[in-house]
Amino acid sequence: MTDASGAGTPAVRVQGLWKRFGQQVAVAGIDLELPAGKFIGLVGPNGAGKTTTLSMVTGLLRPDQGSVSVVGHDVWRDPVAVKARIGVLPEGLRLFERLSGRELLSYSGRLRGLPGAEVDKRAAQLLDVLDLAGAQHKLVVDYSTGMRKKIGLAAALLHNPEVLFLDEPFEGVDPVSAQIIRGVLERYTASGATVVFSSHVMELVESLCDWVAVMAAGRIRAHGTLDEVRGEAPTLQTAFLELVGARGRDASSDLDWLGGGAR
Repeated sequence: MTDASGAGTPAVRVQGLWKRFGQQVAVAGIDLELPAGKFIGLVGPNGAGKTTTLSMVTGLLRPDQGSVSVVGHDVWRDPVAVKARIGVLPEGLRLFERLSGRELLSYSGRLRGLPGAEVDKRAAQLLDVLDLAGAQHKLVVDYSTGMRKKIGLAAALLHNPEVLFLDEPFEGVDPVSAQIIRGVLERYTASGATVVFSSHVMELVESLCDWVAVMAAGRIRAHGTLDEVRGEAPTLQTAFLELVGARGRDASSDLDWLGGGAR
């Protein structure tokens, strides 16, 4: 996508973003541009501010300060245009559990304003590709964790968004489901769409992403291509530990009593 000047429009532009919860600063004035058409990882330790940032970027949480635009549209000034262009799979997604998987997709698609026949066609294809066709008439309340992630992903993809936001999409997912999800996401980005997902599993990010932003204590510590962020470090994990100030931390000396049976 290009703007009027011909320059590439970023998938996401964040400027001066702040969020506090009481005395706790969750996001501390971050500025960030995420390139379009990339598989992007937002990585950081637990409590870094990843979920809070994604919630503000997708319009689920209002920032205290700052602005966010997605594919050139302001999230808070033009929310309808933004929501039409994004798909979201938040962590701990609440689904309509008394609907079947097929009914959930039919409802989601029609809610998006898609024609019924097109919804039914896309739903059937997504259920098949995500290996949910055999469970499409089963109530979502009876789905496993992996099945819930897959049906949530199907609902997020149904309207063919330009940017897909995923918060810990592989958390609690079995290896078979994870491989299926991964294949769908790789196919999606190959078409020119953008995936932004949060994770604290560096091996996963290193194998999937071509662009990374590292977050810690509510701030962006580094961002760029995988090679740029990794630098001279042998792995992304090593670079990540250095960036968040965790390298060399060792608690084993404080646990000399642990192991060897009860005492």
